[in-house]
Amino acid sequence: MLSQGYKRGKTYKTLFIKNSCNDIILVQVYVDDIIFGSTNESLCEQFVAAMQGEFEMSMMGKLNFFLGLQVKQVEHGIFLCQAKYFRELLKKFNMEKRKEKRTGCYLDADETGANVDQTKFRQLIGSLLYLTASRPNIMFSVCLCARFQAKQKESHYVAAKRILKYLKGTTEVGLWYPSEVTLNLVGYSDSDFAGCKLDRKSTSGTCHLLGSSLISWHSKKQACVALSTAEVEYIVVVLKPSG
Repeated sequence: MLSQGYKRGKTYKTLFIKNSCNDIILVQVYVDDIIFGSTNESLCEQFVAAMQGEFEMSMMGKLNFFLGLQVKQVEHGIFLCQAKYFRELLKKFNMEKRKEKRTGCYLDADETGANVDQTKFRQLIGSLLYLTASRPNIMFSVCLCARFQAKQKESHYVAAKRILKYLKGTTEVGLWYPSEVTLNLVGYSDSDFAGCKLDRKSTSGTCHLLGSSLISWHSKKQACVALSTAEVEYIVVVLKPSG
């Protein structure tokens, strides 16, 4: 890739980028699979010819499903969701017949609570973390539950399953990337104040939009204790997430 004039991504080392005049081609390599797209179809044709000249490879056509992520490409944009993956998740944890609920949880260590199956709880948390690839709205709740993987209790498991109940009512929700937008980069940040019951640390949240499309987001507990709301907001701005 480098010999063909591509540049390696600074954060994701398997992402390669090449600019040609006013056009760009992006190539993502995952083990023995390659996903690529460009603003100019001729760049895609050149890439295919170069790859097939070096390796035995076959074209699978337009991307519509990859690693649990469903991709729907239409004239006015691209829609990403994980509806199929989520339905399999409901079946795995026997939640298919449960009623939908609103999300939201406020957890503590629950020292006197009943223990639960450690493996099952961690499997649920890992599965929910993967869903945040297309559902940033559950990022805070999932990360909060993930903090208790070392000493999980029944209340933590119930809170994690509540997230599944919320998702059941919003299965088809995903990310929409319209094709005709002004590409202005806008970022937002916010935080609570001493929201964690255990150590009184605050939780920061940020998101960035390119045009009207959400391209990055995070929710993370701050590493230090803030003594005022002004200080906690200053921390969320200065301590930006890596990447």
